[in-house]
Amino acid sequence: MDITGGDRAKQRIKYLAQRTFGKQVLSEIGGFGGLFRLDAARYSTPVLVSSADGVGTKLKVAFDMEMHHTVGADLVNHCVNDIAVQGATPLFFLDYLATGALDEGVIERVVTGLADACRANGCALLGGETAQMPGFYADGEYDLAGFIVGVVDKEKLITGAKIKSGDVLIGFPSTGLHTNGYSLARKLFFEVAGYKPDSYVTAIKDKAGAALMKVHRSYLPVIKKLAAGDYTTGMAHITGGGITENLPRILPKTISAVVEIGSWPVLPIFEHLRDLGNVEMDEMLRTFNLGIGLIAVIPADKFTRAKAMLDRAGEKFHVIGRTTKGDRKVIYS
Repeated sequence: MDITGGDRAKQRIKYLAQRTFGKQVLSEIGGFGGLFRLDAARYSTPVLVSSADGVGTKLKVAFDMEMHHTVGADLVNHCVNDIAVQGATPLFFLDYLATGALDEGVIERVVTGLADACRANGCALLGGETAQMPGFYADGEYDLAGFIVGVVDKEKLITGAKIKSGDVLIGFPSTGLHTNGYSLARKLFFEVAGYKPDSYVTAIKDKAGAALMKVHRSYLPVIKKLAAGDYTTGMAHITGGGITENLPRILPKTISAVVEIGSWPVLPIFEHLRDLGNVEMDEMLRTFNLGIGLIAVIPADKFTRAKAMLDRAGEKFHVIGRTTKGDRKVIYS
């Protein structure tokens, strides 16, 4: 194990993390636990909201391309979206980075991405763990996971419980695969099609690797706008499982969602993946986001005002369906 290199990496991580600190952070990097003072006076009944996730096999593409500065942002943004859809404001983030042989330059690039995304989302990179595990990971590879905590007033929680039949479903564009569906995408691109990461693919007007490494979008700014105006009764972050499995997570037991295929532009990368593998549409819808990374449910009587607000803010969205009486499932039309 490179103990000296590990110490140097920790010092650099400490500097990067401190750039995300605000007055609510009471600890330094290196302690046994991070300390964060909740400003309880800002909330009548504060509720903490937490989530944990990883980057998955998107990391394999990062290894092949030696592109390590974006996966940290992928991880932070994914976790931020997961708590923001419930109305929570992110407070702090913790990461876990494990590798075999420590490469200080790689670690710094990953943590720089984490820190930059934390700052962009207004949360502190409070701490984490960098583990050297020789013989456990292949040379040049690492794993990355994260944990986030946010807060929301209990009366402002967005749970989906108030969703009713006839509400409008609006979808916000994704940047690409985000952080899901990479096992299938890598197989189709690099095994079936035989692409290299730097292969230019005419069908998607981009290089294969660059298209797969598009950063997972943070929807926090638009979620804040929707929550502040009380425009939405439920929001779903479309991750693994696609619309098919994620939208029902916020629906009441007696409500289903009718989603209209063709109501939004499917990104070319998804169309190309489908063609390469002759993948059934049902499987595509259960594996990828297909160009919609966030769905918000808008009561019909608030839709005109919500649309006006989003238009003024320059937020692109698509009306993709409505809710209906049913048994908590997605119906495609």
